Amino acid sequence: MSVELKSTLDPRAFGRVAVLYGGRSAEREVSLKSGAMVLQALQTAGVDAFGIDVGEDFLQRLLAERIDRAFIVLHGRGGEDGSMQGLLECAGIPYTGSGILASALAMDKLRTKQVWHSLGLPTPRHAVLANESDCRSAAAELGFPLIVKPAHEGSSIGMAKVTSVEELIAAWQAASSFDSQVLVEQWINGPEFTIAMLRGQVLPPIGLGTPHSFYDYDAKYLASDTQYRIPCGLDAAKEDELKVLTARACEAVGTQGWARVDVMQDSAGQFWLLEVNTVPGMTDHSLVPMAARAAGLDFQQLVLAILADSVEARG
Repeated sequence: MSVELKSTLDPRAFGRVAVLYGGRSAEREVSLKSGAMVLQALQTAGVDAFGIDVGEDFLQRLLAERIDRAFIVLHGRGGEDGSMQGLLECAGIPYTGSGILASALAMDKLRTKQVWHSLGLPTPRHAVLANESDCRSAAAELGFPLIVKPAHEGSSIGMAKVTSVEELIAAWQAASSFDSQVLVEQWINGPEFTIAMLRGQVLPPIGLGTPHSFYDYDAKYLASDTQYRIPCGLDAAKEDELKVLTARACEAVGTQGWARVDVMQDSAGQFWLLEVNTVPGMTDHSLVPMAARAAGLDFQQLVLAILADSVEARG
């Protein structure tokens, strides 16, 4: 492990830290768990940290509390999409993670894919669905199976694998209840990997396995039969290729501090970028803490490293 990952700052140097969690997105329940774990780790380490469940009174709390910096653990819209980042910048409060542009871009799966595609980075073919006619056109162009995704949700919320036009129309209608913009992608048949970045370094990749049709919400947060492989099962050359691709994907989006990239590998060994998360989960089932442990950092060291990056990046 590179020593640069660990924070060498005195916990008191962070000042009064507000852990922002909860919020009102579809990922609220996950964020509540992530925030509780981050807050406990910071307080145990000696950081003067307190929590704010971000709700309608957040602006009043922001003005009333003395906040030296913010640790953002808000998953999804309202916390991971650039809006909270912009508010904190206007308030002059340093914060963890990516800035406004990278946060907004990564939250938009369509725009992220367009950026990757423009740079020649591999990402599955896709279409945008707005009506039943789009569903039929996408089926004819892309074939089956396909996976349907709300463009601005995380944690696999609203996602579904489909194998017929009828299933595609139903999945599009269901996904539309979460988001006005819905994507459909070619299904990549093969192993899935998730790779975290921390302070500019790629952490050990994790290979994922689940008996579910894909790595859905239940497999991520509830199931006990999800498999996590570290080492990920790739040979050294392919693992290096995956790490380089991850770094390029994050650089294209402009992520900062920490992030996590989801990747599929097809039967020919080709990697395909799915999405990048700028505020990944920090629960007992979450992947970034697993990758950090494989790199030699326990949970407390991980949150301190994320917080230390906010000092180095934003003062």
